[in-house]
Amino acid sequence: MDLQKLKLASLLLAAACFAPKTASAQETAKQENTKAVEGAPTISKPQKANSTEGHRIGDKENRWLFAGVGAARTLDYFSTLNMRRRGRQEIFLTNDVADNHAAFAAIEAATTATSVGVSYLFHRSGHHRLERWTSFVHIGLATTGAVRNYCLKTAHRKTTP
Repeated sequence: MDLQKLKLASLLLAAACFAPKTASAQETAKQENTKAVEGAPTISKPQKANSTEGHRIGDKENRWLFAGVGAARTLDYFSTLNMRRRGRQEIFLTNDVADNHAAFAAIEAATTATSVGVSYLFHRSGHHRLERWTSFVHIGLATTGAVRNYCLKTAHRKTTP
């Protein structure tokens, strides 16, 4: 994926996060007709057990998902180091960055933090399914990349006779 496509995807994701929620005219009329009378008791609907509405960003499921993202990024870190030791080339970063362990670990940590941050933005804007799916997709992609790295054959250097 080249840099322009990555920028475009980031821009579209940001636009989706910050797009204002609009109510239709029918929803507005329905809300006006159902205004509560002062002093009258109000009855609230019980929430479903599986409902994600009103959950906290640090609820149990998100904590597990964020831990999964961190574990997948850690697996990717070690699989990339293993791949580089076996003479294979890094495709997303330069080999110099992948060989600098401190810089590469910082990049992996920043990627994990970015994933959590995107989930937080989805949470704040009310896109709770996207909030969860951000972590699911990130875990899947990072784990797939790590498995790919481990499955690559060792690159044997050709020697001249």
